[in-house]
Amino acid sequence: MFICNFKINQKKLVKFFILIAAIVVLALLGFIISKVWSDIQNSNNENTIVSDEIPSPDVANLTSENYTDILKEVHENLDTYIGQKISFTGYIYRVDDLEENQFILARDMIINSKNQTVVVGFLCEYENAKDFENNTWVNLTGEIAKGYYYGDIPILKITSIEISQEPEDPYVNVPSDNYVPTAVIY
Repeated sequence: MFICNFKINQKKLVKFFILIAAIVVLALLGFIISKVWSDIQNSNNENTIVSDEIPSPDVANLTSENYTDILKEVHENLDTYIGQKISFTGYIYRVDDLEENQFILARDMIINSKNQTVVVGFLCEYENAKDFENNTWVNLTGEIAKGYYYGDIPILKITSIEISQEPEDPYVNVPSDNYVPTAVIY
């Protein structure tokens, strides 16, 4: 039979566990710092604007081709676009629960090969909104602001509006998967 007797120095054992705990804490802290640094670097790279176009410093004109890409981007990153002025053409569309000074400046988006459409658009506020009937085509300029309609959404505060003709192509494209969002709408 083999018997072994150990004498444990309690002070050395406590120091050993404190040293191990300090190493673990430092390793975790280093991992967290490297993760945060990596996220900062990635977010800086994502905000880099790569474009041959010169941004419009005043008013961005939306087109049928970029309309839904921009609409989607503004909804997803509203705080980035507050104060951006945009101009585009659409028709007046209302739903029952809008305020008297509100309407949706709408376009129809084809969603499948059977030409089924859905209405898409920016919620707009205008003092004299009730002067414009539903389905009236207008060209407007407005500034993006944060509003509330079943959650935070962009609202265009209209600065100018005029009746216009229906465009040759009244439909807008579905959002593309390769749209590159920027902090400025081109």
